[in-house]
Amino acid sequence: MRGVLCKGERLGLRDVTEADVAALHAVYGDPAATQHTPFRPRDLPEVSGLVRQAMEAACAEPRRLYLLAVVDAEHHDVIGVARLRIEAEHPHSAEIGFGLHPGQWGRGTGTDLVRLLLKFGFRQLGLHRIWGARSPANLPAQLAMLTAGMVEEGRIRHHVRTPHGWRDSIVHSALDDEWAERS
Repeated sequence: MRGVLCKGERLGLRDVTEADVAALHAVYGDPAATQHTPFRPRDLPEVSGLVRQAMEAACAEPRRLYLLAVVDAEHHDVIGVARLRIEAEHPHSAEIGFGLHPGQWGRGTGTDLVRLLLKFGFRQLGLHRIWGARSPANLPAQLAMLTAGMVEEGRIRHHVRTPHGWRDSIVHSALDDEWAERS
């Protein structure tokens, strides 16, 4: 297993460890941070289980799942979580997801995070297509993905079941050749 390390100006990405459980719970367990997710806020044992699963997935060959700690580059504090899942049937393509601690909102951190995920996926993993789906109501995620260079592709109706019922998803994507022209 090769560990993940991807650095940007303000943020870094690295594999999650058991030492990150409390910091990740501050995101996964926060009602505001999870308001647009298809799951209710997670408790500490659930977050610990997610971290264990991610550590197991990091040993798989080929590796398809990357659950990454989002780290402040200056202080090295965990401020969020990012996920990249390579599609088994289309190994050139991956889905991303991300969440930041609410204290990080409104600073352009989401845009920096999406840019860093694209850099990681295209440069380090050699992917051709990276996509993400968001809640139609999640306007900060829309802004982050569009500003980072992703294109809005369309709406998938009743895509995910949430604790509140069915929810549509808005899909955004980036292609390696288009991204390379912009970066």
